[in-house]
Amino acid sequence: MRYSLNRRQFLKKTSTFSAGLMAMGTFRRARAAESPNRKVVVGIMGVNSRGMAHVAGYLALPNCEIGYICDVDSRALEKAVALVGSKQARAPQGVKDFRKILDDPSVDALSIATPNHWHAPATILACSAGKHVYVEKPCCHNPHEGELMVAAARKHKRAVQMGNQRRSWPWVIEAINRLQAGELGKVCFARSWYNNSRPSIGHGKTVPVPDWLDYSLWQGPAPERPYVDNLIHYNWHWRWHWGNGELGNNGIHSLDLARWGLGVDYPTRITCSGGRYHYQDDWETPDTCVTTFDFDGGKGTTWDGQSCDPHGFEDTRFGVTFYGEKGVLIITEKAYRVLDLNNKLLAEGKGPTSDEIHFGNFLDAIREEKKLNSEIEEGTKSTLLCHLGNIAYRTGHTIDFDPKTRKIVGDSHATELWSRKYRPGWEPKV
Repeated sequence: MRYSLNRRQFLKKTSTFSAGLMAMGTFRRARAAESPNRKVVVGIMGVNSRGMAHVAGYLALPNCEIGYICDVDSRALEKAVALVGSKQARAPQGVKDFRKILDDPSVDALSIATPNHWHAPATILACSAGKHVYVEKPCCHNPHEGELMVAAARKHKRAVQMGNQRRSWPWVIEAINRLQAGELGKVCFARSWYNNSRPSIGHGKTVPVPDWLDYSLWQGPAPERPYVDNLIHYNWHWRWHWGNGELGNNGIHSLDLARWGLGVDYPTRITCSGGRYHYQDDWETPDTCVTTFDFDGGKGTTWDGQSCDPHGFEDTRFGVTFYGEKGVLIITEKAYRVLDLNNKLLAEGKGPTSDEIHFGNFLDAIREEKKLNSEIEEGTKSTLLCHLGNIAYRTGHTIDFDPKTRKIVGDSHATELWSRKYRPGWEPKV
């Protein structure tokens, strides 16, 4: 009898059933009836910068508890644990190693806001441990990791959502629906962009690791390199070893909108030109580039990235313009406009830009098996555009891509960048 009681308690806490219980229709329907009010317990991995948006997003949602905070920076860990503890009934546990979260059967989901090189390995391990996953964009550090993430989600039947939150914003959905309903007629092309005014990162010096940082665990799956004083917590974005440049950092958002609006999946040809023009420092990725993507069906898109110049198109630093035979649709940071060919305003819209909606969709998928707005397979398609653009830049080649095989065609140098080397023992496996 004691075993039976513990088993029932366990089932109330876990997010899915075993294969045998899934076949028990009556029990499944009973769970579905209570699912809208079922508490979901989340562990958050990485709470510097973007991770605090995860904290705020989950705290704002009903029937959600942040059970764990994880960070290799003891300062950020203590700060986030204290904040969450002041906002919910039970304080979260603070850990440096996210694998302790995976070992806890009461945790339903892992929410990942780490550097890019951790996104896929952590997601794959979480899926294998029976956890659902919310993972920040770009969902992976290289294309092969994206393939493994989809395989892990399918094998373990987990809900995995990528953090391209615009997929859940009602006014953006409204804009894309207008486009796909044919209000602009035939649409063949989209121009996307991102601008910022980032300063130089200088030249880093090799120094002792600060006592507040577990640098070995920060490196995790990436091959070890000496600690330098201009790397953490943000400038890893501009080093290929850990990051994906501005294309992976912010290009993913506008390219995802472009791909969504055009109704395309995989490109056939990719080019990228640019460079590190503004400063001479440790920044390896381009601060200025133009990337082009051609698709079957006579469609294409570009991404214009300016990391060190704040002046963008349409008087905004972020956006996408769709060009149709009857006019244009412009989606910017906070609103959209539809204009005819004479520049007359036909429609406009705006609304919330809160991440809470996207996190809420993730929790609904866990509780009620509702459709994810950015399920991992869709997330990897948009992320792949960024990877292919970076590969084109790094090789200096025009990349030919086969949408059917989903492989680079006839370019061994480019194909070498499809994956990466890993620190021994950290190779992701499904």
